[in-house]
Amino acid sequence: MLNNFETDSIFTPEQVLENRGRVAIFIDGSNLFYAALQLGIEIDYTKLLCRLTGGSRLLRSFFYTGVDRTNEKQQGFLLWMRRNGYRVIAKDLVQLPDGSKKANLDVEIAVDMMALVDSYDTAVLVSGDGDLAYAVNSVSYRGVRVEVVSLRSMTSDSLINVSDRYIDLEAIKEDIQKTPRQSYPYRPLSGIGFLEDSRTSDGHLEIQE
Repeated sequence: MLNNFETDSIFTPEQVLENRGRVAIFIDGSNLFYAALQLGIEIDYTKLLCRLTGGSRLLRSFFYTGVDRTNEKQQGFLLWMRRNGYRVIAKDLVQLPDGSKKANLDVEIAVDMMALVDSYDTAVLVSGDGDLAYAVNSVSYRGVRVEVVSLRSMTSDSLINVSDRYIDLEAIKEDIQKTPRQSYPYRPLSGIGFLEDSRTSDGHLEIQE
């Protein structure tokens, strides 16, 4: 396996891009959000899509998230995502006995990876969840190359071990974070409120306290 590509790969970045073929991106929204919190950044989802695609042919970019249907700010964010290159797969949050809310979308990610396996050459999985290792291994045996992108401290070794390339979000955070004037913050849980927003003249969203 080729892991820690930036330091250990025997291939040049140009060779890797040439061999990626058609790319499908699968983003665990909640996992990415908490990784961004750990890094102290907010994700620019336009930059993220460009960085993950890397000039290759994009089949589709999926974004999986739990939703609170009554949260208008979250609904606005997801509408923005749908109109800017993402296929959003949403699942209602379920309240747990401790009062917190959660939606597990591992099954949806795994099913989509398998269902489309004949349509893409490289899968980019943005998640550190070890529960997805079996699905990654399965699509690998179908001839797909799998890149895992996540924060190392939040990533299962089992997931890294079955990937062909691992990228630590820490290493690319400068490429995917927002500039201060941009904001369309993603909040996976209804208990975390959204800020008011407005669009600037160039179409970006700007925080209004």
